[in-house]
Amino acid sequence: MYDNKTFLCVIPARGGSKGIPGKNITLIKGRPLIDYTIKEALKSKYLDRIIVSTDSESIASISRRCGGEVPFLRPSNLATDESKTIDAVLYTIKRLKQIGHVYDYIVLLQPTQPLRNVSHIDEAIKLIIQKNVNSLVSVSRVKEHPILMRTIDENGCLQGILNRNSTIRRQEFPEYYKVNGSIYINKVDDNLNYDTSLNDNLLPYFMDSKFDLDVDDRFDLEILELKLEYL
Repeated sequence: MYDNKTFLCVIPARGGSKGIPGKNITLIKGRPLIDYTIKEALKSKYLDRIIVSTDSESIASISRRCGGEVPFLRPSNLATDESKTIDAVLYTIKRLKQIGHVYDYIVLLQPTQPLRNVSHIDEAIKLIIQKNVNSLVSVSRVKEHPILMRTIDENGCLQGILNRNSTIRRQEFPEYYKVNGSIYINKVDDNLNYDTSLNDNLLPYFMDSKFDLDVDDRFDLEILELKLEYL
């Protein structure tokens, strides 16, 4: 709880990963990938409850051993390649409300972003309350600047995606940020619905790019092991 507001943490972890089978419970330095997110969430001063949303019995069992709560499994139709994260979030909120457990805010922490730590979580919670807004998303400064990115038009010619001259020094590039997938916070009200795009949350929480790693393939796992040596 923070400022008399309650915060439900949801960690989404479906079982059907294609790029890395069993990704969420793959061992990294002897720990399941999901454990890195659960352990940091457990350190938070403000999270009132930490629930893992999964369709997998094996992920549920390992998550419980890591300290996460799995009061129910997610239906399989909410854990397909086409399923949206918001569907799992709303399902979790609905099931908890049915047994009388209601929260003011939802804090979504994806286990595939394992480098975010408790200070990021608690800072983001404080920020959304201090700014008095309904939604927040973590962002990192981009490394590959969009001023140098191009599309190819119907004539096969390159076109800049930004409507500006790119002949400037790199030090003069304007700052751009990307949604890094580490932290999403939304107020639980009527505005949080099946049409909600979590990536379009309004308030930015800035994170250093060194914490930005989205584990999607085996190469990302190798990068993760290297980064864990230095962070």
